Amino acid sequence: MTVSQLQEISAQLESPNLRDRMVALANLRNIPAEDAVPLIKKVLEDESLQLRSMAIFALGIKQTDECYEILTEILRNDPDYGIRADAAGALGYLGDNRALEVLSRAFYEDTDWLVRFSAAVSLGNLKDPRARQVLLQALDSKEEVIQQAAISALGEIGAIESVDSILRFAQSEDWLVRQRLAESLSNLPTAKSLSALKYLEKDNHPNVAEAARIGVKKLEEVGTQAE
Repeated sequence: MTVSQLQEISAQLESPNLRDRMVALANLRNIPAEDAVPLIKKVLEDESLQLRSMAIFALGIKQTDECYEILTEILRNDPDYGIRADAAGALGYLGDNRALEVLSRAFYEDTDWLVRFSAAVSLGNLKDPRARQVLLQALDSKEEVIQQAAISALGEIGAIESVDSILRFAQSEDWLVRQRLAESLSNLPTAKSLSALKYLEKDNHPNVAEAARIGVKKLEEVGTQAE
């Protein structure tokens, strides 16, 4: 993209018309990160929460050295819980393991469930085994969506020693919880995981049964660790 085209997008991001600003932000999709991030920063304080949300997501995709600091600052200090949740999610996309501490703190300290949910999901996306203890605590959350996120994330980080902790959800009344369990177990190759997946293959919800069938096939192909 030429300098003049970047200047045009920059000017459009300052338009009083929200649609113009949203289109301009979307047009940064195929622009290299080093050119896109300075323009994304122009709308991080926009009056439109929707546009701010889009910009924060973009920082997780367009990765430069400063994105981590920007996102952690938003997660720690923004007054809007939706924006904080967006920042937590973007840190997961960023894949910077320095985010382990700030995401863990957000899970423990933020008062809004949506932020804690996003933090749990992103801890899984980081694939850092050090997140295990936080995620085990997330299993005890009162919100089922956070339980789901923690179950999935424990599989993402390969926390084989957590199999017993998540197996208690095999009898959950919520089929989505059971599906997340099947998907997680497929990433945790133990004999106990395989046995549980074979049990879940008989689940009365087709999505759970299908996830379990896929998991059984995967574990049978890779082999399992002895208990």
